[in-house]
Parts: sequence; C-alpha cells; structure tokens
Amino acid sequence: MYSVKNNTNYKCHNCGVNISFNNFLKQLDIPIHKQYVLEKFKEGHTGKNFSAEEPKFEFKSPVFKKREQQEELDIPKASSNPDANEYLIKRKLNPDKFYYAAKFKQWTNSLKKTFDSVNYDEPRVIIPLHYQNKFIGFQGRSLLPNKIKYITVMFDDDAPKIYGLDKVQKDQTVFVTEGPFDSTFIRNAIALCGADGDVGKWGISDPVWIYDNEPRNPEILNRISRCIDSGQRVVIWPNIIKHKDINDMVLAGLDVQSLVESNVYSGLEAKLKFTTWKKI
Repeated sequence: MYSVKNNTNYKCHNCGVNISFNNFLKQLDIPIHKQYVLEKFKEGHTGKNFSAEEPKFEFKSPVFKKREQQEELDIPKASSNPDANEYLIKRKLNPDKFYYAAKFKQWTNSLKKTFDSVNYDEPRVIIPLHYQNKFIGFQGRSLLPNKIKYITVMFDDDAPKIYGLDKVQKDQTVFVTEGPFDSTFIRNAIALCGADGDVGKWGISDPVWIYDNEPRNPEILNRISRCIDSGQRVVIWPNIIKHKDINDMVLAGLDVQSLVESNVYSGLEAKLKFTTWKKI
C-alpha cells in the first residue's frame, strides 16, 4: 500500500520508502507511465526525482554505393620479385601494375587448361586484362630469352582482348597501341593484345592507331594501309625517329605524348605520309 506524503512523493507502507510519483506510476501501470513520461518530456519537465526516457529516433544508416574494384590476382605483384621488378623499372614501367608468376605454365593451367605439359616452365610477368572489372585474361611476358615473348590466355573467346579498356574515357579520343607496355606511356590509351580488333563494338568511337616504327615489316604495313583505307586516323612516325616502339622512345628521352599527338594523320595526307615512311 502507498500513501501520499506530499505533492510529489509517495510512501510505501510495507517498506517505508518514499518514492517519486514518476516511479510510483511506473510500478503501478507501465503503459500509462510511458505516456506520462512522453508528455512531460515534451513539456520540458525533467529533473531531480524525475527520470524521463528520451524518445527514440530511428535514423536509417546512409547507403553508399560501393566503389567497384578490379579483381586482384592470386599471385604476387611484379614489384615483389627482384628479377621482374628490375626488368620493369629498367623499362621505366611501374612494377606495381603487373604481376609475377614463377611457374607460368603451372599457374596458367590452374586457371585454364592451356599447356599439355608443364615441363621447361619459366617465370613471366603477368599483364592482366579486365573488362567491366572482371579478370577476363592475361598476357605473360617472358623474363628469359624466348622466341615467344608474349603468350595471351583468354577465359572467354568473346571477351575483348584489350588491355586498359576499363580505364579509358571512351567518349574522348582513345589511342590504340600494339602492346600493353607502350600504352602506359600515352594518355587515354589501350592496347590490342593480338593483331587487329574492332574497338568500336567496345564503345570507342574515336580511335587513333599507333603501330610500331617498323617500315619494313609487311604485317605492320598492311595494318596501317587498311586503317587509312577505312578512313581512320593513324600515327605515321617522322623519318628522323629510328626507335622501334614507344617504350624505346621513352628510354631515349623523347616526349612520346607530344610526338604522337603531332603526327596523327588521316585520308589523303595519311597516304602521302605513309608512302614516304615505308620507303625509309
């Protein structure tokens, strides 16, 4: 039993303890007590002997769009291996952009059955190919003397055999080089990892084709000729340039970006420049 002691306190006859009206009401009727507390909170009546429960405000946690990242390979970066690291740095390439497989054939077969035998295995620098942030294939560049410098492996034959496709701005001019290493020295560039390709079906509408500086190479001559005949733009190297590819030009200290941009031709002008170049 309880009795009123004053305007705010109540006394329990069983234990002789004085309690506040707030606590008294809480013991007497919980639902009514909650309504009472909420009303008092709204009116600002809180203080000693009055413990009001603050109303709970529920806020939804903000949802951030997860940044898409390209799949990482399960092998070490080229920078972690002394031989691969030294090879790439000597060519002024970033070893953290590439990977290293100590036993290339064995590692390749673990992903896709490619080699009937893993005998005479060798180390190679791995150049990953991505499309829509998926690991779709790779090129292996030999670190040892080998007639086959590059080996390309694709997991899906319909996937684009292109290096750097996910990194370029496709609505701008995209420079297309022959090799992945060369493409790293040019802004907004990709590389075809094997012969020619239709880059238009991958969203590139304004390509500029860059072939190696080999005027006596019949295959390159045919590619440039087809490119000009189809009305596309192509780089024709000046006669004074004697270096074979972009990487060699970089090692020689040339400004390859300016060199490329100042030697882009198309149409009749490209044909005239091409005729002069291939007679070198």
